[in-house]
Amino acid sequence: MPDISTNKVVRVIFLAREYGPESSQLHNYISNLNDEEAANLVAIMWVGRDSFDPEDWAEALATATTEATAPTENYLSGIPELPDHLEAGLEALGVDVTDAEDHFRDR
Repeated sequence: MPDISTNKVVRVIFLAREYGPESSQLHNYISNLNDEEAANLVAIMWVGRDSFDPEDWAEALATATTEATAPTENYLSGIPELPDHLEAGLEALGVDVTDAEDHFRDR
C-alpha cells in the first residue's frame, strides 16, 4: 500500500487539474515532498496508467525509487494525464479518496 498521505495525492490531483501539470504551483508542491513520498506518487501514477498491476505495488515502488534520476516534479510535469492516472492508481490500490476530495472541495 502507498506510504503517502491520501490528502497529499489528492492535492496533487487538484493542483494538476486546476493549474495544469506544468504549473509552478504543482511543481513547487511536489518538490516539497520527501523522497519516499515522491517515489510513492510516481508508483501510484504508474499503477494508474497500467505500467504495473496493483499486485505488483512493491516492484512499482522499488522501481520508482531506483530509477529516480530526475527531480520528480520535472518527471511528473511532463505527463498531461497525471491527475487521471493518479486517481486510477489510487482506485486500483483500493484507496478511498472520498474524505480527502470532500476536504478540498469544501475549501
